[in-house]
Amino acid sequence: MIGRIAMLGLFLLASAALAEEDTTWLHWGGDAGGMRYAELEEITPQNVSELEELWTWRHGDVSDGSEPFKTTSAFQLTPLLVEGTLFGCTPFSRVFALDPLTGKEKWIFDPEIDRYAKWANQLVCRGVASWIDPQAEAGATCRHRILTNTVDARLFALDAATGKPCPGFGDAGRVDLNPGVGETRWKGEYQLTSAPTLAGDLVVVGSAVSDGSRIEAPSGVIRAFDVRTGAMVWAWDLSPPEEPGGKREPETGWMLSTPNVWAPMSYDAERDLLFVPTGNPTPDYTSAHRQGLDHYGSSTVALHARTGKVAWAFQTVHHDVWDLDLPAQPVLFPLRRGRSVIPALVQPTKSSHLFILDRRTGEPLFPVEERPVPQGGEEGFVLSPTQPFPLKPPPLMRMEIAPEDAWGLTFWDRGKCREKIEALRSDGAFTPPSVQGSIMIPGNAGGTNWGGVAIDPERQLLLANVMDLPWVVTLFSRSDFEKALEARRSGVEYAPQEGTAWGMSREMLSSPLGIPCNPPPWGTLNAIDLQTGDLRWSIPIGQLPLIGDIGLPNLGGPLVTKSGLVFLAATFDSVFRAFDIETGQELWEASLPAGGHAVPMTFRVGGRQIVVIAAGGYGRIPVDMGDSLVAYALPAD
Repeated sequence: MIGRIAMLGLFLLASAALAEEDTTWLHWGGDAGGMRYAELEEITPQNVSELEELWTWRHGDVSDGSEPFKTTSAFQLTPLLVEGTLFGCTPFSRVFALDPLTGKEKWIFDPEIDRYAKWANQLVCRGVASWIDPQAEAGATCRHRILTNTVDARLFALDAATGKPCPGFGDAGRVDLNPGVGETRWKGEYQLTSAPTLAGDLVVVGSAVSDGSRIEAPSGVIRAFDVRTGAMVWAWDLSPPEEPGGKREPETGWMLSTPNVWAPMSYDAERDLLFVPTGNPTPDYTSAHRQGLDHYGSSTVALHARTGKVAWAFQTVHHDVWDLDLPAQPVLFPLRRGRSVIPALVQPTKSSHLFILDRRTGEPLFPVEERPVPQGGEEGFVLSPTQPFPLKPPPLMRMEIAPEDAWGLTFWDRGKCREKIEALRSDGAFTPPSVQGSIMIPGNAGGTNWGGVAIDPERQLLLANVMDLPWVVTLFSRSDFEKALEARRSGVEYAPQEGTAWGMSREMLSSPLGIPCNPPPWGTLNAIDLQTGDLRWSIPIGQLPLIGDIGLPNLGGPLVTKSGLVFLAATFDSVFRAFDIETGQELWEASLPAGGHAVPMTFRVGGRQIVVIAAGGYGRIPVDMGDSLVAYALPAD
């Protein structure tokens, strides 16, 4: 009997020790498939209200666009936790390593981008990648590498121990990604913002190409490099397989103006498949010039990671002239159906549609039907007569708006919104852009964005925060572009679409007070039952003073833990929240030093579960900006 008791004691001690083991966060989305799920249970629905700030680290890389800087920045990072160190990057593409328990800086690497230039897009770096060489001896230089791509399109491999560039990678630790993609006319016309993707011993990068400016813009080519040497292994330029396409870059032969891939990718090691969410060809809001270049546009594409060859492709928008490019990582997860487990993926979209596919074949796992959509585009427009609509899950935002739906804080601004809706073309989802002005619903900033979705594989639940914000797109003769700029209005974006017949302006559908014309909530958090495809619950997220939970616009994404918590910042009220995954009930909140427009992550180090969120604001709305990485934990015993 004593022996059995002793054995039981040893078992309990071993179990306790196992529970105290450190955990990691190895990829931008937690795992290579991006579920944003952590098998951690120290922080629970019962004790999450006790969370308190553990440490804050500030990087100092902030720009609101004023002098001496000329471009805004955004701190949208999700860091990694690998071998006991926290790794990340700042908006100025500096890479750092921190102690995860204290936030103390171990090293920082500066690639020395031109932070004072006028960039076409924001200065942003959403993450880095980590690779450990299984062939290298422990302690060897660059055995553990941090891979990062910069806003000026360079790829670096850094020694994780010191932050110094790895000498055997490319040219002294870096590869210049600019040659061969075509002429760039200004800084940021071709840049990288999402973390690189690791596929075995390959590092794969896409790009963000300014997509409203001109035809013959840089190529959207995807490239894979040997992670040891930096040598390019393959390139896929997204050109149509049979159709004529457009102009090619003379040296590389890569097609110009193709769709690009600016959002994060995913990797299935078992099948050696790389999953790629594509954008639309340039420019966005006209299509006469494309010559088939949108063959792979606004699609989820599976590539054989060893070769870059297409395995299958599923298009979410045909002939996209709405800027409904895929903004989010395809998330890989096990879908349970009866006794079977299907290797699945879900592709979030700006339209808030969730396409759930068999990742082996690209076949939908819930029915998708082609429905007729509005026609009657302007001269030269190529429009698809139908668009794909998943029957399940349901769309998570409205698909149409009428004058009687106009909303406002007062009768006056509600009336102004009604007048605006009455004056615009509004035929529901996929209304073509027009000279009259068309309401884009869903709009280019609606639905899900780069923050993506999270999945609890045990509960078979998907969590998605979405924005419900219609936009207005107005076309005008390309020859009138300079005249349009002279009469520009605040809050309106103008794009020349050079080389086409049409210039374009774009703005949020809002009242003279700057408030959205559609009824709130403008932001919600939603739970989808993955086995049935049904909406489990939906709640507004974000508060306005004196009004309460109205549901605010949001940018960022959710994190899910095994204990049944959903962590989300994202909203424009600079609050970090935790929710009960079963009900959507808010259980905890903390004010952030700036907007938390990022995806949180969590890990356990030294016996403590720690949750980390980047709080740096959005930049393009420079009212709540900062430079803080904030860590939370339960009080120490």
